[in-house]
Amino acid sequence: MRKTLLVINCIILSIGNCAGPLMMRLYFIHGGKRIWFSSWLETCAWPIILFPIAGAYLYRSRKQPTSENKFFFMKPRLFIAAAVIGILSGFDDYLYAYGMARLPVSTSSLIIASQLAFTAGFAFFLVKQKFTSYSINAVFLLTIGAGVLAMRTSSDRPANESNKEYVLGFLMTLAAAVLYAFILPLVELTYKKANQEISYALVMEINMVMCLFATGVCTVGMLVNNDFKVIPREAKEGETKYYVIAILTAIIWQCFFLGAIGVVFCGSSLLSGIVIAVLLPVTEILAVIFYKEKFQAEKGVALALSLWGFLSYFYGEIKQSKKKKRALEMEMPTVSNRPESV
Repeated sequence: MRKTLLVINCIILSIGNCAGPLMMRLYFIHGGKRIWFSSWLETCAWPIILFPIAGAYLYRSRKQPTSENKFFFMKPRLFIAAAVIGILSGFDDYLYAYGMARLPVSTSSLIIASQLAFTAGFAFFLVKQKFTSYSINAVFLLTIGAGVLAMRTSSDRPANESNKEYVLGFLMTLAAAVLYAFILPLVELTYKKANQEISYALVMEINMVMCLFATGVCTVGMLVNNDFKVIPREAKEGETKYYVIAILTAIIWQCFFLGAIGVVFCGSSLLSGIVIAVLLPVTEILAVIFYKEKFQAEKGVALALSLWGFLSYFYGEIKQSKKKKRALEMEMPTVSNRPESV
């Protein structure tokens, strides 16, 4: 069951991770200027999580007596932890949106890929992540892949942007990568310290609370920046198209956030970081197709390195699971052959 959930969450994460940046960049390419509004769109679709939560509740109602079934399982301690992580996510949304407003998709995606190295470091200190030669190799290859892409970033700078704006966008995106690299192991630590059984239904609740508080942070930013007054003026030229893009962007980003913490639940924060990093070249290729960004040989090399790193990680995981299975099978006969005590 957990492996099936892992595959489903990887697919959900892939949709959000590849399409989210493209949709956000589309807003800025067509003249959008509101950074707080863009960051708000990343998490404002949190109410749609109520639908799968309600579906899980109805499913449990058939399996459990009504008195034992609850719509929400989250306890106060877990709620507070999710709220704190949500506030951090709100600021991370702003940092990322600011960078996306200044940089091409290919450049911002490459900077975000550097978060894998930070995720590995934070996972080691926060959740005592154990590394195998295969996972170290995967982190190394994916980081090198990002480095290869960095060779041509200067040629991607938009013509209408100053050097100062470009550098500031670069730094803000890097800050977003570091902060989200901290958030992923923090979510894993929250699961471990929750003092209650973590189910996937509870993971959806955690995601909803995180996105609720992240949206609250961005809403305050929008109020201070008068975004709510400006949005109707921005939408005048093509109102229907403007709001359809906004709604689709919000839904797609919700896939990213649910998928990311879902992979943490089914695997680990390191695995979530690896999935995000391996999708970088896919986002690059999509940016080339839809936004006519340049596709240099370096992007092809990065794609190959990413796939190699991804396969290395999963090959190591398969070997480890087989090793554990053999050890368990060897222990069972030993236990059954012990003489019974009188």
